[in-house]
Amino acid sequence: MITNSDIAKQIDALMQEIYRQLEESVEMVKNKCSSEEHAAYKKAVGRIVSRIVFDALAPLYEKNPALKPPNWDDRT
Repeated sequence: MITNSDIAKQIDALMQEIYRQLEESVEMVKNKCSSEEHAAYKKAVGRIVSRIVFDALAPLYEKNPALKPPNWDDRT
């Protein structure tokens, strides 16, 4: 994965922002849509978040452990 620490830091920030926005979108759907829509949307977002965590962030943190958030191991 990315070994350039400056690029890794930028990628980490972008991925964390995407993660935050996805979480916000789940809350929006929860508050504005039916429970069926919320469940389906939450499941879809969960698949996306899983790919971000396991395919992008985990390898990034393997090469750049200083970027790993303190609660990272609780997520994975």
